Amino acid sequence: MTVEPGWYADPAEPTTQRYWDGEGWVGTPLPADATPPPGPPPADEPEPLPAPTSGAGAARGSPATLAGMPPVGGTPPVSGAPQSGPPYGTPPVSGAPQSGPPYGTPPYGPPPGWPGPYWVAPPPRPHGLELAPLGARVLARLIDIGLVLLLNVLVNGWFVWRFVQEIEPVTREIFRRAMAGDSTTEGLPQASPQADWLQVVILLIAAALWFAYEVPSVANSGQTFGKRVMGIKVVALTETEQPGFGRSFRRWNMLGLPVFLWSCCGIGFLIQLVDCALAFFDRPLRQALHDKRGQTVVVRLPSRAGSPPEPTPTDSSGGPAS
Repeated sequence: MTVEPGWYADPAEPTTQRYWDGEGWVGTPLPADATPPPGPPPADEPEPLPAPTSGAGAARGSPATLAGMPPVGGTPPVSGAPQSGPPYGTPPVSGAPQSGPPYGTPPYGPPPGWPGPYWVAPPPRPHGLELAPLGARVLARLIDIGLVLLLNVLVNGWFVWRFVQEIEPVTREIFRRAMAGDSTTEGLPQASPQADWLQVVILLIAAALWFAYEVPSVANSGQTFGKRVMGIKVVALTETEQPGFGRSFRRWNMLGLPVFLWSCCGIGFLIQLVDCALAFFDRPLRQALHDKRGQTVVVRLPSRAGSPPEPTPTDSSGGPAS
């Protein structure tokens, strides 16, 4: 169904009227109370419609977006399409009850045939900062693991060497039986009593070194060495101050305490792996389990994101936060 050519109220500016030639608007608009000529306007009249000056007219869209809309009381020039309610672009009738959003708002659009989606929520920006890419977080964690491992070689190396010596008779016999195709465990030599307490000491030292490396640095600056290299930072989710010791400790203990379960068939390592992997599936803040425990989020620093320099956090007295 098409609309007959004629003069109709302009949907872009109800105080004017324009000529509809059956396919689109033509000619210059006239005042709504003016008597239009009997027929189309002269061909030499300008085509563009002046932009609406009122806020209501501007909210309804520019002339370019309204060109091709049907006139008031008409239907879109789409044959065979069922119509329910007023056509797209029709302003509300004065005094008529209104249900739904105002005329010209997104529920009236996009026009038929426009590709979707019409609107997509932007990614979150905690404290105005971009979320850290997952690749940068993985690389930062690998750098930190390498440094903590180096510290363990220097501090924990002697205890590990003594532990290997204590369990060597057991591992040698297990290896010999495996090479011979013997899977029995009867008659295996027993590890010395020192092996048990050496294992406890090794795990305690490993956890202590990790704690000393990560907790104070995240509490004071939000960055370990690996995060500093990758240009990312840990920030509190709801506060602008530095994370602080308590929040940093709560964040670390979800990763650090499972160290004591490493000797239990690798359960501790599995817990740590699941904890870190959660960041790949969590939406919208990409929080790992230790982030949720500490109520923190990892962001990219403005210098890496191409944004203005980050403002220095201040304490309650107004001076720079320590």
